[in-house]
Amino acid sequence: MKLYYFPGACSLAAHIVLEWIGKPYETIRLTREQIKEADYLALNPLGAVPTLVDGDFVLTQSAAILDYLAELNPEARLQGDTPRERAETRRWLGLCNSDLHKTFSLVFVPTFYSGGDEALGKTVADKATEKLQGLFAIVNDRLRGRDWLTGRRSIADAYLFVLLKWADAKQVSLTGLDELRAFQARMWADAGVRVALKAQGLA
Repeated sequence: MKLYYFPGACSLAAHIVLEWIGKPYETIRLTREQIKEADYLALNPLGAVPTLVDGDFVLTQSAAILDYLAELNPEARLQGDTPRERAETRRWLGLCNSDLHKTFSLVFVPTFYSGGDEALGKTVADKATEKLQGLFAIVNDRLRGRDWLTGRRSIADAYLFVLLKWADAKQVSLTGLDELRAFQARMWADAGVRVALKAQGLA
């Protein structure tokens, strides 16, 4: 099994989950230039990461990859044992992927959405940052009284950790969101997380 990644990108979540699963895997580090080259585009036409290759099966999109890894390794218990537990995992995974991650794109490249207008781009980024703070507040409330989003460690937690790293990198204020900070500290202390971070040159 191979994971194509870019350091610090959302592919870090899959890297962490592969560590949690504890089975052999290979990682292939890419540059921003390489993800646009023909060989890689043949695997992932979007020119993005992650891409997971499992034998003759090629899978893209973070949420799908995380779900696949959990399905393939039920003994790791990263998805839930019952339909309701799995639904909860996918609910929080969906919030991370569809809401938080998507909103971060407006912070990372605001001028893309403003047609190159710098002033409008700043407005876009500022409004997106406000949206992120509201979304993170919802997650903070969810974590109150819980160590993990679903009550036990899951694929959604790996994704949330990556998003919190982005929040810190882009100086999105998490003031008062103490449950999120406690969660982040638990993740930093996790052995699998530390291995993935070190492998990507992030620790």
